[in-house]
Amino acid sequence: MNRQAQAVVLLLLGGSVLKASLTDVYLRYVKEGLRPFLVAAGLLLVVAGVMTLWYDLRRRGQPHEGHEHEGAEHEDSDDGHGHHEPRVGWLLLLPVLGLLLISPPALGSYAAGQSGTALTGEDPGGYPPLPAGDPLKITLLDYAGRAIFDQGTTLADRRVQLTGFVAPGSDGEPILARMILSCCAADSLPIKLGMSGDRPSGLPPDTWVEVVGRYSTQLGRDPVSDVDIPYVQVESWRRVDPPKQPYE
Repeated sequence: MNRQAQAVVLLLLGGSVLKASLTDVYLRYVKEGLRPFLVAAGLLLVVAGVMTLWYDLRRRGQPHEGHEHEGAEHEDSDDGHGHHEPRVGWLLLLPVLGLLLISPPALGSYAAGQSGTALTGEDPGGYPPLPAGDPLKITLLDYAGRAIFDQGTTLADRRVQLTGFVAPGSDGEPILARMILSCCAADSLPIKLGMSGDRPSGLPPDTWVEVVGRYSTQLGRDPVSDVDIPYVQVESWRRVDPPKQPYE
């Protein structure tokens, strides 16, 4: 690509990064703590694009001197006889424009169905008693860890409030799920909870719900990783809007 095309791509890419990082859109792709790095990267791309464009326009505006530059003048001329970059290079703008105009949603039920639950490995141990509160709002990861590794000891006789999206289970029944991140969406893994009792029904996948329930000794199996999936005994539930921070 020529320098003007490079400058346009840099400006659009930098603008898309800044647009995502200065709003909540970036939370669909990376952890919250990475925002300063995204802003810095977007600014650097914009500055690089501006400088590239300025340099190219400045160079084109300078008169050529001496006969030794005749070849360069002929090469740079736009009379149709010089060398031109293939126009297909402008197709590089399509994914950049896509980032600007279309914001892909956060990972949801499809990604959860393609990956095994993140609740694998050895027992981390040391689960302290839950704080007071009824129902107590906890994460799906905390509930699942206590249910599997602590055998529900710290969950006994407690009502908990969990928020996640509905995903289809291996038996066709809905499960409650949420993706967790280590760094970005590329390394995300799901936490999956089976539901019994008054579980949500008739909802399409990726519908966000808030569930209130109690610990259940029932276990299921993850069809992807073949490990245990804990259950929650649902007492009540309601639909909610997707949270600003979709990942745990």
